[in-house]
Amino acid sequence: MLQDGAYTAEVYKSNLFKLQVDELLQQLKPKYGKKEAPAEKAMWTLKTIIEQIPSRAPLSIPDSETALESEKIVIPFPNPRPPRDAKYKMQYDRPTSINAIGSYPLKTTTRAEDELAIDLAVTMPKSLFQEKDYLNHRYFYKRAFYLACLAAGIRGSKEHKFNASFELLNGNQLQPIIVIRPIRDGNADDFSASKCRIHILPALPDKMFLESKLRPDSNCIRPKDSNDKPESMRPKPTPFYNATVQSDASISPYLKFLHYSSSKCNAYKDACILGRTWLRQRGFGGSARNGGFGNFEWGTIIAILLQANLGDGVPPLSSGYSSYQLFKATLQFLATRDLIKAPYAFNSCYNSSDFSVSTAESTPIFFDGPRNINILFKMSPWSYERLRSEAELTVDMLGDSVFDQFDSTFILKANAPNYRYDTTLEVPLAAFGFDSMSETHDQDILQACRNMYFILARALTNRVTTISFHMPNQGSWPVTSRRPPEDQKRRILITFATNPSYANRTVDYGPTAENKKDAASFRQFWGEKAELRRFKDGSILESVVWSYKHNSTPVIQQIILFIIGKHFSAKLAGEAVFTTDRLGHLIPSGRIVGKSGIEPFSPLMTAFATLDKDIRGLEGFPLQIRHIIAADPQLRYSTVEFPTYASKTFPHTPASVVVQFEGSARWPDDLAAIQRTKIAFLLKVADLLSSSKSTYVTRVGLENPSQPSLNQAYLEIILPSSLSFRLRIHHDREATLLDRQLKDKSLDGFSRESSALALAVYKREFQHLPAHTQAMQSMCTRFPALSPSIRLTKRWFDSHLLSPHFSPVLIELLVVRTFLQPYPWPVPSCATTGFLRTLAWISRWDWRHNPLVIDFSTFLPAKGSTDLTGGNTKGLKAEDLDKIHLSFEAWRRIDPSMNRVVLFAASNIDPQGTTWTDRGMPEKVVAARLTSLARSATGLVREDDDRLMSRLAGEENRDILSNYFTAEALFIPQLKDYDVVIHISSDLSRAGEKRKESKFKNLQIQLESQELGDSQKIGYDPVELFARELQEVYGEALLWFWDPEALDVIAGLWNPSATAQRGFKVKSGWNSLPVNTYKQGQKNNQGETSHQVEIQINKGAILNEIGKLGGEIINTIEVR
Repeated sequence: MLQDGAYTAEVYKSNLFKLQVDELLQQLKPKYGKKEAPAEKAMWTLKTIIEQIPSRAPLSIPDSETALESEKIVIPFPNPRPPRDAKYKMQYDRPTSINAIGSYPLKTTTRAEDELAIDLAVTMPKSLFQEKDYLNHRYFYKRAFYLACLAAGIRGSKEHKFNASFELLNGNQLQPIIVIRPIRDGNADDFSASKCRIHILPALPDKMFLESKLRPDSNCIRPKDSNDKPESMRPKPTPFYNATVQSDASISPYLKFLHYSSSKCNAYKDACILGRTWLRQRGFGGSARNGGFGNFEWGTIIAILLQANLGDGVPPLSSGYSSYQLFKATLQFLATRDLIKAPYAFNSCYNSSDFSVSTAESTPIFFDGPRNINILFKMSPWSYERLRSEAELTVDMLGDSVFDQFDSTFILKANAPNYRYDTTLEVPLAAFGFDSMSETHDQDILQACRNMYFILARALTNRVTTISFHMPNQGSWPVTSRRPPEDQKRRILITFATNPSYANRTVDYGPTAENKKDAASFRQFWGEKAELRRFKDGSILESVVWSYKHNSTPVIQQIILFIIGKHFSAKLAGEAVFTTDRLGHLIPSGRIVGKSGIEPFSPLMTAFATLDKDIRGLEGFPLQIRHIIAADPQLRYSTVEFPTYASKTFPHTPASVVVQFEGSARWPDDLAAIQRTKIAFLLKVADLLSSSKSTYVTRVGLENPSQPSLNQAYLEIILPSSLSFRLRIHHDREATLLDRQLKDKSLDGFSRESSALALAVYKREFQHLPAHTQAMQSMCTRFPALSPSIRLTKRWFDSHLLSPHFSPVLIELLVVRTFLQPYPWPVPSCATTGFLRTLAWISRWDWRHNPLVIDFSTFLPAKGSTDLTGGNTKGLKAEDLDKIHLSFEAWRRIDPSMNRVVLFAASNIDPQGTTWTDRGMPEKVVAARLTSLARSATGLVREDDDRLMSRLAGEENRDILSNYFTAEALFIPQLKDYDVVIHISSDLSRAGEKRKESKFKNLQIQLESQELGDSQKIGYDPVELFARELQEVYGEALLWFWDPEALDVIAGLWNPSATAQRGFKVKSGWNSLPVNTYKQGQKNNQGETSHQVEIQINKGAILNEIGKLGGEIINTIEVR
């Protein structure tokens, strides 16, 4: 109980995470019951068959091949194949022992895989081997012959039939194994119901070869004349070969060691299952092509860290730890210890110099002294880098004391390329030019990938954070044939996680000209691209300069293709398929240029700063200005189209700005009088600004005439650059007066509702919106990819006609969550990953039962700056999160049908949660539509990931190509889902071309003003006004959808409650038809059947009214 208390105290101060972990473990563990019984029976059957296989007399290489070929078995010799004149003989004797090994008998396997793998180790007798069989592949040749004899015995069994094939253990061509699967004929040996496969692994007897001969610094592949050469020319050490031999000799010792660890530490098995799950979700596996770090490596590291090392009194991990503590502590070890620079040797007499060869090749070292093996020998530099990166990221997410990260740690698939990486490069195997029939093909490909990794890492420097190579695994092959050559249609996928601050840097700086050695190396590496330059600070450096503009080839693509062409081949660079930020082109300047994604908004921000300075410099105000604050999506870098300078055209919508004057007792104490005073102030500002800046155009506009409690006026300012702003005055006394009205018990219901609405609008427009804008400005500056991600997401909302139902702030919050809570991935580095991860979260978001919660605390303004957040600037704590959930649950109890609040979005700035979603923004049907569209989009992206994996494996076909994923596919609206579709005239829609003249005067004014640059058109768009009027007039009968950016289509859904037949009443809210209904069994006084008049919606009349209202704006009305 004390341990459980410590467990839950460490995690979120609640037992939720522990309960989730316990439930996960319960679901993953096999029951070892009836389902697994057929597989266990098959193991016993195989053991019996193997024990009955007769011995074979020693045979030469050719004779052994001939003997087994007569039994239709081909010996799976590794490359290079054995010489036919070899002096040593092949022999088979009955095995010393046959044992089940691995995770199945240890009970650390899981049911999450498609097929459960059960390992059966067959220990070969010592009599088969000679003292020096570890040299020159002799052991592996004898092992292959022994394996072929096992296959022949299993295949030749008359009583039992199994499907036997060869496969490479962990992708290592030196270690073929037998894979047993059921024939699926329903006989007694059919174990298909168990969903298992059985691996038969030949094992060496323990201590067969001298440990000193298999050390990492030893050479075991020696040419015949190697002893006659001087020491400097002798063959290099062969650490991978040595470790492979030793791994076969360590099977039995590790079986005993891991069982000992599980008995010593009660939580060991569960920690192994947690680690197994974590690795699978991140794409790691024991195969060298899957990273070389799988379940065995994870379990062995935990087992070793539970032991005290030589010279250390205390083991790194305590046997009293819970499974979660073991899991987290192991991740911390992997994240913090660089095993390339600082190898870890357990109970070993070796020092760091003994591992110099492996570390020089960037192979991580975790050396198990008692068993004489580096358990990480299969790992590549890129897979180890990725492992450390994932471990560090997971440790960070588990350190989050507020939000639950269980799903991010164990449930979400974190290795999907479209979500994890920003840039990919597909390279066909054939482009490398290696002979697929060559005995060195496997080594050539791996060495080429290793060379490419180091070259790309040197070329890209800090432009990327990780580089990974993904190669398709080699499958099994029949025991009756040789291992087929690798399909040259297969591809290698190289993935890059970019650093957006440096990815598009156009200059790479090299050494100074005086440093001749480094300068020569720099020029040799970059070739003709290198040049000597003098920079502004006077320094003369070797450098490489790249060109980059909007819509041109990204710098990172230029570098990668150039460096591959130079250091490998032009053919390889020409056939490589490069992809980066594949959706960024769908918005203007969607791809990051320079160090920031906010550069397109620089003209507007500069104009705003100039306006702020000009207004503050005015003299003659009765009160001093306290704040001039941005409160508009354009000023927080989040509009799809960014404002630009133009000579004859004007921005469609001016940017909103809030001005607050200093407090004064001279302000009136009446809401209506305050609004009049605001108008007077705005007129004064307009006069002073026009006098001091004659190039400024100013005018005062009125708004909300039917709602006197709301803001009544604004000042529109148009700068010479054609950029425009709307100033509204914020006076904090309004909130006090409105609150006082709400507390007045004598107030009638209508007035109370008006006051409540006015107070909500006041808080939203003058408190929450400026605070949100301020926070977003800070975040967009900190996260270069945030602004383009928001703009791309809004573009998606627009394209699916959803934007009118969602506050722009709510859409921004959805994207912000992806950056503040990015797990299980790092923070997005481009618009595409930010957008796709946002859609993925929306598709999973159960908004009926869970709120959206954002913590801006890390990114709020620094101390001393203007802070308008008004919320919890210290960040959310667990108790704050509890309060938000209580508020959410209260809303669900008050409004169970979700007629008023559907989505609940809270933050430490706005813990209320309903500021941007109150009063049906959106309605429930629209929120459901959002979820459905997000799930469809996420499914499309997932299918694209599957197609990518198919291309890597060479399984691409015409059907896959015909359904190939395109960026635009995510942004195509499904108009067939709507009842009414109004097509706007292309002459008037923003997506179409404008006509030169119109027969309607108001439309003609708009067209003329577009050509003349008339400032009177600012904020005026007849199509937008038409859509808003449809919503106001027919909103009860039809739910309207449109794209505010294109305005080419307005779609509608009939409201089911409106279309239903109902009793007659005056002012039904829509055009209706009377309908006579007769009630069965009821008669009036005259004996006639009773009937009553009901009404139903008159759809045809409503559509005719809409056609007349729209006039020339409408091209066609389509009814479905």
